[in-house]
Amino acid sequence: MTNYPMTNLHLTAIQAAIKAGQEILTIYNDPQADFSIERKADNSPLTIADKVSHQVIVSQLEGTGVPILSEEGRDIPYPERRHWDTFWLVDPIDGTKEFIKRNGEFTVNIALIQGDKPIFGVIYVPVKHELYWGIVGDGAWKTTTVDLPDSLEQLTEQSEKLPSADQNNRPYRVVGSRSFMNDETRQFIEQMKAQHPNLDIVSKGSSLKICMVAEGEADIYPRFGPTMEWDTAAGHAIAKAAGKNITLTDQRTPLAYNKENLLNPFFIVE
Repeated sequence: MTNYPMTNLHLTAIQAAIKAGQEILTIYNDPQADFSIERKADNSPLTIADKVSHQVIVSQLEGTGVPILSEEGRDIPYPERRHWDTFWLVDPIDGTKEFIKRNGEFTVNIALIQGDKPIFGVIYVPVKHELYWGIVGDGAWKTTTVDLPDSLEQLTEQSEKLPSADQNNRPYRVVGSRSFMNDETRQFIEQMKAQHPNLDIVSKGSSLKICMVAEGEADIYPRFGPTMEWDTAAGHAIAKAAGKNITLTDQRTPLAYNKENLLNPFFIVE
């Protein structure tokens, strides 16, 4: 682990997420950008936005001396990264389908992993300028900002601690993917309806589903479909910092990170 102070690590990652979000918005709002191009095709606006976001984040995080594993730089061999005690886990743009649909439900995700557990996470929503972050053991917060914070203390003062929503005055709420639904998910929701007859179902894109649980806007998010470690790590840290958790479908075993295969098993956020 670097001698870089932990508070500085957190602030650097938050600044990196906001800067990356600002660069993504420049491409996203370009009237010449054609999002009908096949997803991840060479030189598509999405691919360019991914790469620009990755470059901005890496340029900010490199100075911390902590190794970086990003979706855009995923080819680091396991024999090398398995020796990492602490590392950054980055998704430059989470929610590619939402990006293409221009519905604004995509995010920049940065997590700090220690061992196989997320200890800090930041999620930035460029279109809404919403910022979520959480420090496990300390707390989770949300704010709206377009400015880079000068200090973590300043940012915390202007933010709302999570969970912030009143869960007592609404039905039990399940949040699901806007772009993914399968038989396992439907079956799980039907089982939940037996316990909560007035169950409410909400659809959301990207890691915003995890944020909804962390906020208290939703009670549970079941994921019976493929995700990668960088899709969940930042949200996992924020959820855990807010008193929630992400477990495997046994609802006991925590989701683990820096596995040889970076594909996540199915999981539940609650």
